[in-house]
Amino acid sequence: MSPEKQFSKLLLQWNLDQNDRHMPWKGEKNPYFIWLSEIILQQTRVEQGLPYFLSFKQKYPTVKHLALAEEDEVMKLWQGLGYYSRARNLHETAKNVAFNMAGLFPDSFEGLIKLKGVGDYTAAAIASFAFGEKKAVVDGNVIRVLARVFGIDVAFDTTDGKKKFNALAQALIDENEPGAYNQAIMDFGAVVCSPQNPRCDVCPFQKFCTAYQQNRIENLPVRKAKIKILPRYFNYLVIKNKDEIFISKRTGDDIWKNLYELPMFETAQPLKKNIKTAVSTFLGNKDFEIAGYSEGFIQLLTHRKIHSQFIEIELQNFNSAAKIGQKIKLRDLNSFAFPKTIHLFLSQKFLL
Repeated sequence: MSPEKQFSKLLLQWNLDQNDRHMPWKGEKNPYFIWLSEIILQQTRVEQGLPYFLSFKQKYPTVKHLALAEEDEVMKLWQGLGYYSRARNLHETAKNVAFNMAGLFPDSFEGLIKLKGVGDYTAAAIASFAFGEKKAVVDGNVIRVLARVFGIDVAFDTTDGKKKFNALAQALIDENEPGAYNQAIMDFGAVVCSPQNPRCDVCPFQKFCTAYQQNRIENLPVRKAKIKILPRYFNYLVIKNKDEIFISKRTGDDIWKNLYELPMFETAQPLKKNIKTAVSTFLGNKDFEIAGYSEGFIQLLTHRKIHSQFIEIELQNFNSAAKIGQKIKLRDLNSFAFPKTIHLFLSQKFLL
């Protein structure tokens, strides 16, 4: 029997006998909870995403509850999870499903893929888990398993590579248990065929795994693109009096859209000299003194390396900063969603 014909049978047997990866969404049939878990887990480790899933499930037990929430509330609950466009899309899709679809998710891959923020992988997961549709999921775990077992040398991040992996995944999916198969192959890639130190000693595919037989485990899968990471330099102003502070909301299509921050100006290079001149230009030549500086903070994003520093400002007229932000009580800082670096600074500075 060819490896292709054995693959599904061996995988499902492994799932029954050895897969002890327990997660609260496994076996779930409610498309809302499946969708919620899959959006949260996009570009996020399970260990990090799990508490967020539980929090969202508790606070918004139905898609209508989520749809009726204020965006700031949703962003606050998402705080720290990153890739905030997911949260905005999550909220927008919830409103679409709740108000335009009578609260019912589409019951097919073709319908699900039309929802904002839902890509091929997420649509396949919902379609197979909730509705039993024979549609294969293809994520990093699946790609790694298929590349190693079947010796696929084509780069998975190319057009040809995507076609090849999608076609093979669809050809292998079990006819009768597509949902169980999809969950099993994702789990297998996470706990056995892992990126580093895979557990080849317990792998049911060892006898015909190309990577194992040819000692190519570390070379598969193949990636073509190299991500160029560019630096950005953010200078935040801490403008406060005894019990109030100025913050502002990020708008436009830049990173962290609709999150809050301290008043900020960006520079092309680290701001080491002429700091007071730069701050004066941003503030509009208001009377101020620089009271101190923070240590530098670095946050690494997919395509950007954000260098942040926080400059404490004492304004002669505190209220004159109204044009660059909104004044809030220090005790209310925890009510707003901030990017990770700003939340870390505020937590250290004000013990949030």
